[in-house]
Amino acid sequence: MPARLRVTLRKSPISYTAQTRGTVRALGLHRIGQSRELPDTPETRGQVRAVRFLLDVEELPASGRVARGQGTSTEEAAK
Repeated sequence: MPARLRVTLRKSPISYTAQTRGTVRALGLHRIGQSRELPDTPETRGQVRAVRFLLDVEELPASGRVARGQGTSTEEAAK
């Protein structure tokens, strides 16, 4: 599984250009403090780099995360 980025909006894009505000929206961020986990692709990195002065970015390791509701059931665990 490829690595992911956790992007958090730390500063309001209100006083910046329409292009900057659009990039923040394209990343899926709407409110200060909101975080999103995004795929670590060149496209995402480019968007993050363009608005890096508004964001906090964390690299998340590639891991075998289990989606919610798809873990082992109690019947399987009892066997």
